[in-house]
Amino acid sequence: MTKIGVPKEIKNNEFRVALTPSGVGELTRHGHEVYIETSAGAGSMIDDLDYVAAGAKILDSAADVWAAGDLIIKVKEPIEPEYERMREGQVLFTYLHLAADKPLTEELIKRKVTGIAYETVQLPSGGLPLLYPMSEVAGCLAPQVGAYNLMKAFGGRGVLLGGVGGVGGVARAKVVIIGAGVSGQNAANIALGMGAEVTMLDTDLGKLRMSFWRYDNRVQGLASSTLAIADQVQQADLVIGAVLIPGAAAPKLVSNELVAAMKPGSVLVDIAIDQGGCFEDSHPTTHADPTYTVHNSTFYCVANMPGAVPHTSTYALTNATMPYAVALANKGWEQALQDDASLALGLNTHAGRLANVQVGDAHGIPTADLADIL
Repeated sequence: MTKIGVPKEIKNNEFRVALTPSGVGELTRHGHEVYIETSAGAGSMIDDLDYVAAGAKILDSAADVWAAGDLIIKVKEPIEPEYERMREGQVLFTYLHLAADKPLTEELIKRKVTGIAYETVQLPSGGLPLLYPMSEVAGCLAPQVGAYNLMKAFGGRGVLLGGVGGVGGVARAKVVIIGAGVSGQNAANIALGMGAEVTMLDTDLGKLRMSFWRYDNRVQGLASSTLAIADQVQQADLVIGAVLIPGAAAPKLVSNELVAAMKPGSVLVDIAIDQGGCFEDSHPTTHADPTYTVHNSTFYCVANMPGAVPHTSTYALTNATMPYAVALANKGWEQALQDDASLALGLNTHAGRLANVQVGDAHGIPTADLADIL
């Protein structure tokens, strides 16, 4: 029997929760105890009584939940007020994004927490099953927030993504998406639906071929290079940064100098901000204060974009994480990782050691060999 804690998320405007009542029911059916902080699901429209009906125990405070849980399941990485609640030997299963967060990396090492990151669980195919659903959500949101910030009242160019057809005869806005992975493909889908002219860049020609067939040649696919990015970004009304290197810091692909050459009132949405961002001037923002200006362009760099649609995001995330959570609870973290090589790649820290090479490279911290830890 494993004691599982689910605290309420405290990141700015983060309304997701790590488990749905059905997830609680699955864990309690296997004989585990689940402790939920009161009102943890309120932002996702889940009542405490729904959790109780599924077999959870409701605790009054975050401190109580962290103290009760040997396995803590979250949505977002712990932030500073939560550091002191982590303890040696505790297993933390959540998004960590350590390559962009040296203070948290050092805290997990210092406190000897076993940190298993959703975003580095990786299938043999290269797919990221626990990042996939939130990448879908962020990709779908990016054109929406981009279109909103292109309105003149919010500092934008005053451009409608779909233009005006018929007798209006006004050209569509140009949307440039850097990265043709999950978030980029979903961004293209929504931008097309809104009527925009869409160009997608990637170094992986296979992904560009997939977009050709998926979108019936309505998306222009270009091999990504410094020159190609510079050319397309200067023409763009909206740029969406959707580049991901699993576990590693995102490459900086749009320079300050290039932003200075963009159209006045253009908008840049950085989906990669959780991993440090792929624009030179990107820094994390919040839903409460989502944008800032660089030269004459607006940057949107909210680090928890899917938190804006928590009901959708919570259920999508639990659907993906549940099999892994059950394995961790049933078998214990060590046996679960030994039995599943994909889950093993999620291990980032254990017993005061860093187990992720990309994070070590980002921060200059030595890493232990995963095989030695297991």
